[in-house]
Amino acid sequence: MLYYLISYLEQQYQPPGFQVIQFITVRAALAAMTALIIALVVGRGIIRWLERQQLGEQVREGEAAGVVSHAHKAGTPTMGGLIILLSMLGATLLWGAIAKTYVILAMAATAWMGAVGFADDYIKTVLKQKDGLAPRYKIAAQVLVGLAVGGVLYFSPAFAEYNSLTFVPFLKNKVLDYDLFRHWVEGVDLGWLIYLPVAVFIMTAVSNAVNITDGLDGLTTGVTAFVSLGLVALAYVSGNVNFATFLNVMYLPGTGELTVFGAAMASACLGFLWYNGYPASVFMGDTGALALGAAVGSMTLMVRKELLLPLLGIVYFAEALSVILQTGYFKYTRRRTGTGQRIFKMAPLHHHYEANGVHEAKIVTRFWIVTAVTVIVALLTLRIR
Repeated sequence: MLYYLISYLEQQYQPPGFQVIQFITVRAALAAMTALIIALVVGRGIIRWLERQQLGEQVREGEAAGVVSHAHKAGTPTMGGLIILLSMLGATLLWGAIAKTYVILAMAATAWMGAVGFADDYIKTVLKQKDGLAPRYKIAAQVLVGLAVGGVLYFSPAFAEYNSLTFVPFLKNKVLDYDLFRHWVEGVDLGWLIYLPVAVFIMTAVSNAVNITDGLDGLTTGVTAFVSLGLVALAYVSGNVNFATFLNVMYLPGTGELTVFGAAMASACLGFLWYNGYPASVFMGDTGALALGAAVGSMTLMVRKELLLPLLGIVYFAEALSVILQTGYFKYTRRRTGTGQRIFKMAPLHHHYEANGVHEAKIVTRFWIVTAVTVIVALLTLRIR
């Protein structure tokens, strides 16, 4: 909103210095600073309110008595994702071009999954139902947001030129066209039959993976801050015709505005980390984890770089894969031998390292380092083609 107000004043009265607001990099920096300030200032008040309402983390008996005990975390305020949502969405509202389709879509997807996560946390903490929101409702919400994001990106006339295309890393001058039917059926656009399921899968998988990763103090917050910075670079490059031409990637008009949203997300995570770092004063809960997953997933789809997700979000990928492998192998061996066996001592992966005696803070720091390295590698793929 401030962006539009200052732009109006600049056009009408041309005050000196106001023209800098037109630069995306300036607004991204302002959004980052604003998100950080909101998170730091509002965060303490929200934490105190959560404490007064006694909205603390509940540790299941099995978790408290298991190989890795988190019983000492019981009672720590949760639903702290409200801090992240207020800071990132607030900063984007102030400095982003919120009338642009990309920005509206990213904010709507984030807010939607944040609301779903809030409902889950509310049921767990206020209503004292440990299982929270029924899985079928979560999946339904993720499918709906995937269809919404994918539908807009595919069917909007503004994106018709590249609606079924996506970036392929490591292959020179190559893009993947999801419209595989055009080779057999001419004159009929059936690419959406593949693209929409892909969009649903990305939104569902990423939001769940981020949620699974949220198990140690500061882990998801720090990892997502690094991933967000990578997405900021991808959005800016994709939306700048000069950089896109130089790096030989698809030029996507308008995606540059996502730089502001991504910068706000990264800074909101850093601001939340002030309170969420070990030992955590507050947890983000599903409110924050599902919202951040939606934000990351929607941005990768918008900049047409979803094939980079295993690199950008390698920690998310590894955490989710460890749960899938653990569950699948346990069920398989129980069916074959009558006794279920495990690949890891515990899943997700961060609990496996905890069970091996690695301190929580060290696991978190190492996962941050791994993420930082793989984000850099992901950005290098823009040139290594």
